[in-house]
Amino acid sequence: MRVLEIVPTLEAEASGPAHSVPRLCGALSQRGHEVRLASVGGNWNPEVGACSYFSARKDWRKVPVLNRFWLSSGLRDRLESDAGWAEIVHSNGLWVMPAIYPARAARQAQKPLVISLRGTLSPVALKRSRFRKNLFWAAVQGAAVRQASMLHATSEQEYRDIRRFGLGQPVAIVSNGIDVPASAERRSEASGRKTLLYLGRLDPIKGLENLFGAWQQLAAHHLDWQLKIVGPDSGGYRAVLERLAQDLALERIMFVGPRFGAEKQAEYAAADLYVLPSFTENFGMTVAEALAQGVPVVTTTGTPWAKLRDHNCGWTVPADVCGLEMALREAFSLPPSQLSAMGARGRLWMQREFSWQRVAADFERAYSWIIGGGSPPEFVMVS
Repeated sequence: MRVLEIVPTLEAEASGPAHSVPRLCGALSQRGHEVRLASVGGNWNPEVGACSYFSARKDWRKVPVLNRFWLSSGLRDRLESDAGWAEIVHSNGLWVMPAIYPARAARQAQKPLVISLRGTLSPVALKRSRFRKNLFWAAVQGAAVRQASMLHATSEQEYRDIRRFGLGQPVAIVSNGIDVPASAERRSEASGRKTLLYLGRLDPIKGLENLFGAWQQLAAHHLDWQLKIVGPDSGGYRAVLERLAQDLALERIMFVGPRFGAEKQAEYAAADLYVLPSFTENFGMTVAEALAQGVPVVTTTGTPWAKLRDHNCGWTVPADVCGLEMALREAFSLPPSQLSAMGARGRLWMQREFSWQRVAADFERAYSWIIGGGSPPEFVMVS
């Protein structure tokens, strides 16, 4: 099968699609498919797998308003050429021009289009820059999405968001995959304290202010724990959080900045507990990454990780200060051996159900159904 994949950019490794889409491409290539990936900016990591990659130049880079739409005549022209080669065109994300070019190219080449929404239609996400998104939808994005033969959601929660938004196409519910390391070696912090880790963008949608409120209630009673905040700044929000930490007189809290590659894995390896306090997530890749490293997780009902309790490897609580405080208090009271056992169960879960080969096999079946017809796979919701 010849698959043309598009992601807006690979420049930001902290962005979920910049991580997951190349890995899907690599897994599809390993299954014998011809895959071409195109984006605006970024570089292909050959360790991910064999794949043809095209990186286009971003136009109007220095123009403040136009810069936000990731315009690229190079990507547009390349997709119009490659769509004729492809059997299926798969676009990832919304609200930028690299999410519009694939639809135009697929339409001109008369090829089926699949769109992965990547959390862009959640109620919380839609509230952000609502006016700009409404205009963009009316101008170009709505027609592009309605053209799709199939939409992709990474969870049941995202599927419900898609239907709530009013889109009626078939929806394939296929989770992201996860790179499970060969071993999950733990390392201790030099301070001897146990570490509660947050790793991700510093952004209001991540609920970090609620986490700080919970930490304020707990820190004085759990002197053997420290809170580490790891991740890139988003729109100056780190300064807001640092001021809040000062105002709340938070102790034993560290802002580390972004970590990628081996440095990111080292942060997981040094953590005793991972927390993702987000108001909403379409998948929550860092939850899977933490579990793959054998770290138990506390997260919220705004993420699609309700099965943490079923697998006895974490907590899912309301996205507020009270919910986070309750779960963290319980976790802090457990002996290290019990937290380690929870992490080990989470790691086995990731190995069993979230491998990239399994994800690629599901997409292979979904693509084949779109191209050839017949009965849809069981994970494709047609109503």
